[in-house]
Amino acid sequence: MEICRMFDSIYKEHLDGVRPGGEKVYHVFDNQFPVAIKRLQFDKQLSMENVKKLITEADGYQPHLIAPEQGYRRLIESCLISIRGPAEAAVDAVHAILKDLVRKAINETHELKQFPTLRVEVGNAAFESLDRMRDESKKNTLKLVDMECSYLTVDFFRKLPQDVERGGNPSHSIFDRYNDSYLRRIGQTVLSYVNMVCSTLRNSIPKSIVYCQVREAKRSLLDHFFTELGAREMKQLSKLLDEDPAVMERRTNLAKRLELYRSAQSEIDAVAWSK
Repeated sequence: MEICRMFDSIYKEHLDGVRPGGEKVYHVFDNQFPVAIKRLQFDKQLSMENVKKLITEADGYQPHLIAPEQGYRRLIESCLISIRGPAEAAVDAVHAILKDLVRKAINETHELKQFPTLRVEVGNAAFESLDRMRDESKKNTLKLVDMECSYLTVDFFRKLPQDVERGGNPSHSIFDRYNDSYLRRIGQTVLSYVNMVCSTLRNSIPKSIVYCQVREAKRSLLDHFFTELGAREMKQLSKLLDEDPAVMERRTNLAKRLELYRSAQSEIDAVAWSK
């Protein structure tokens, strides 16, 4: 247990910045995640052709009288749903960093080198724990994206003009009643809203990942393993302390040499006293 706590302490030092490696998590949030969102290129998703297609389809058989609300919702959802990819990638990137820190911490825990079986068990337990944290983090992170998709910020749209001139003439065909300037304005409005949501998610998603993965790794990385150890029998526990055969052989040889040295010293002392 004490050796496991030594490993756990070294692992926390990596995350806290006492030892190197933990700063890579910040790089994911400050660089990798924002860049991945920019690569989604929402402006291309909101091209005139795509806006017109979704707006007219959203009207259905009876055109909206003032504003194509369902069209707005579909456009926004089509953009926001694509953020799930970068969000999952951020979770996986942090997961990979945390696993790499486990390997480093194991190598830096010198006491574990003496017990290879325990070393493997600790590593496997840490990886399994991180896998559970990753799965929980991914669920919570994707919920943040899905919440933005399912419930829009109403105040943002209440400020938009709702006159018939900007919404097209409802007496026209659903395929030509929206002019290009109005469709362009819809695209710009949706893009502004999507950018606003992205700014929110750039902050909330890293917070969720840190809470579910980094924080939990510091708090309870080996908790499940300690619980399992408490339920094992003495024979199973003794197997964990099997030393490296090479180390055991070296110790045996040193013990024999020490015994020969002591025997020789005793004989030398006996001869010296006899004189």
